[in-house]
Amino acid sequence: MNTHPNPSPSYSDNPLLHFGRGIVAYSQIQPSHIAPAIDALLAEAESAVAIATSQTTSPTWNDLVEPLEDATERLSRAWGAVSHLNSVADTPELRAAYGAMLPKVTAFMSSLGQNLALYERFKVLRQSTSFAMLSADQQKVIENSLRDFRLGGAELPEDQKPRFAQIQDLQAELGKAFSDHVLDATNGFTHVITDPTELIGLPEDAIAAAADTAKEQGKSGWAFTLHFPSYYPVQQYSENRALRQRMYEAYVTRASELGPQYGAGKAEWDNTQNMLDQLRLRNEEALMLGYSNYAELSIAPKMARTVDEVDRFLVDIARRAKPFAKSDWETLKQFARTEFNLGATKDDPIQPWDIAFLSEKLKQARYAFSENELKQYFPLPKVLDGLFGLIQNLFSVHIKPADLPIWHDTVQSFSVSNPDGEVVAYFYLDPYARPGKRGGAWMDDARGRRLLPNGEVQVPVAYLVCNFAAPVKVDGKLKQPTITHDDVITLFHESGHGLHHLLTQVGALGVSGINGVEWDAVELPSQFMENFCWEWEVLEKMTAHVDTGKPLPRELFEKMLAAKNFQNGLATLRQVVFSLTDWRLHSSFDSAHAEGQAVLDIAKAIGDQFNAIPQSPLSRWPNTFSHIFAGGYAAGYYSYKWAEVLSADVYAAFEEAGKLSGSVIDKAMGLRYRTEILEVGGSRSAAESFKAFRGRDPSIEALLRHGGLLEEVASN
Repeated sequence: MNTHPNPSPSYSDNPLLHFGRGIVAYSQIQPSHIAPAIDALLAEAESAVAIATSQTTSPTWNDLVEPLEDATERLSRAWGAVSHLNSVADTPELRAAYGAMLPKVTAFMSSLGQNLALYERFKVLRQSTSFAMLSADQQKVIENSLRDFRLGGAELPEDQKPRFAQIQDLQAELGKAFSDHVLDATNGFTHVITDPTELIGLPEDAIAAAADTAKEQGKSGWAFTLHFPSYYPVQQYSENRALRQRMYEAYVTRASELGPQYGAGKAEWDNTQNMLDQLRLRNEEALMLGYSNYAELSIAPKMARTVDEVDRFLVDIARRAKPFAKSDWETLKQFARTEFNLGATKDDPIQPWDIAFLSEKLKQARYAFSENELKQYFPLPKVLDGLFGLIQNLFSVHIKPADLPIWHDTVQSFSVSNPDGEVVAYFYLDPYARPGKRGGAWMDDARGRRLLPNGEVQVPVAYLVCNFAAPVKVDGKLKQPTITHDDVITLFHESGHGLHHLLTQVGALGVSGINGVEWDAVELPSQFMENFCWEWEVLEKMTAHVDTGKPLPRELFEKMLAAKNFQNGLATLRQVVFSLTDWRLHSSFDSAHAEGQAVLDIAKAIGDQFNAIPQSPLSRWPNTFSHIFAGGYAAGYYSYKWAEVLSADVYAAFEEAGKLSGSVIDKAMGLRYRTEILEVGGSRSAAESFKAFRGRDPSIEALLRHGGLLEEVASN
């Protein structure tokens, strides 16, 4: 078993070339390493393709697929390391080096999908008698490859392939530019306060973090940025309405034509035209491949069967949530009038920058606790102990600190081993927000599990990346970092993705872990893990007050549980608006003739139809919708809700088992879940895996029940 993360270096001192099957030495990578390494690996991959397409190469797994996979994996892993650093350690030099090689990598990947000779060799393998001798995993890789060749343009006429390749290249460049603009606009804004009276209402740690930011920037006072750990506490807690307005206006105008006006960017960071250009290219790609629109193309490898099915699914969820959302909004308006005299007259309406603040005040009034009070019980180290303990109990593994190469001194690494001590995986945790790091949270594949030709197993490695508020000094002492309960949910969510990648038992790289899993099912394991964040038997083991060390009081937990679905109607509609905007931009939007703010107009029209809260005319939220314009979720954002139906139903099985065993941490059910869903990865369809676990097709009932959206549906 090859479990050591750092085999000896091979033929070069370039860290992107000599890591072999180990882990790249991230801290040693310089921008100057990128071009020579990627050029060398591209040449190696191109040579492997030439050999694979030769008529002298036998069309078998060992002679055709394995050598090709070996060469392209080396390229993918090196480029993946560069892409990862571009997301978590951005510098102008790294960005330039990454951008210079992006067209070459994109062109190669595009040419691979269009290679008719390679496609023909795979077809010969599929039709040969040896195909039946392959494992189910290997057969799935071949079937997926044939599908991907078709979607990659392999069957296009030769005179159309150059344009198809150009489309892929342009889309990659535009996606990178979109992401860069969002990051630059986020980094480009700082609001400094020197008068302490303007800080009223803000939590102690938010004030301390702002003081640290100001000091880092060589300024006096307190500096607030548009990075979420700095921005959102202002919206949620600040009594200073003018400060909330200042921050809100800058945040919602990032990467738009209004950005410069509100101090959040330069004119060249405006993503308005970028979105139109991407939509036009995607539509052109779909038409070239014989599809009516990009949405239709996107579901070809997914669980959803038709464009209309997805649209109906989203509209149905909106219909079910709308009565609850209207009630949420009416309650908030009444509270604002009664307690703050806001909205009582047209002259003093509730403004968008009031909503998070009023919602937090209402939550405190209704449930007698605040998110900041709750946050003090979630020191990150204690949360990690609780998370790891849950994973270890549920899935019979051990998690221990590891010593993998890192890219920042706050990054941690861990090993995952079986009860007998055999290491089966490694993962990284990069928890804190910082300059040069893309916002949000994600899990990514650093290395996939693979059965090597020599019989050894290449164990998987994952990145878990979050953007929690970093530790701050209070009274000169570094305070243990605490995270909100929402942050806890985020951490569990990303760990669910990680487990899907890390606990796979599939040996064929193309379908191991998260690879090959239908995009609209890939969120099942992540959303499944979120449910444990609401279980007392889990929370009592992962909480300790940052000052007293006392665990979360049961009384506070009960209040938190009562508030679980607070404003869930509004939150559900928000997700539906995101999903429908994405879906209709890719299914019915006439991008070919669209101009100016057409994307924003579609988003606003959908918001007007489905939202309960009036929209801000200032908001340019599509301009920072990185999921669909830079993050791979184009015509796929619906998958969050789609997979939520699956994950809620899967978790219901644990609830049912818990009624018999007395614990939702049911080891027998955990083993079943690990075996039928996590271990099989993409080696069979998500529908088959779900049915193997649950014994039936999925039902939406559990999702509605968990979200508190069932009673109104029944009464209607």
